[in-house]
Amino acid sequence: MEKKIILLVEDNPDDVELTLMAFKKSNISNEVVVARDGVEALDYLFCTGTYAGKDKKELPVVILLDLKLPKIDGIEVLKRVRADEQTGLLPVVILTSSKEDTDVINGYKYGANSYIRKPVDFNQFSAALQQLGLYWLVINEPPPV
Repeated sequence: MEKKIILLVEDNPDDVELTLMAFKKSNISNEVVVARDGVEALDYLFCTGTYAGKDKKELPVVILLDLKLPKIDGIEVLKRVRADEQTGLLPVVILTSSKEDTDVINGYKYGANSYIRKPVDFNQFSAALQQLGLYWLVINEPPPV
């Protein structure tokens, strides 16, 4: 059975920890690869930089993408993911605290599958991630690799 990897692209260590705790609470045991900026996310996806030796066929089943990232922002990561034949169909869920209408519009404009604002309350955040995990990891039928 293939590994169902979640790529979490998030620079805030507290949000990374909350996300991992919420997954654990929801019994989501998938491997979570954390990229702390846009460059690291693209290196992981395209097997460059630190991830130069990674198997190019090992892609995440879903990308959870923050928008406000150092080095390369989330919208630019999304554009590059969509522009590449190998990653173009990967499900991308924007998971951000941004309340800017332009971020929502640009997220969908450049191909996000979903846009979720992070709830401030941990229980609400945990419930949102449980639903997200159930949908993207169990219910959703991903494109064939």
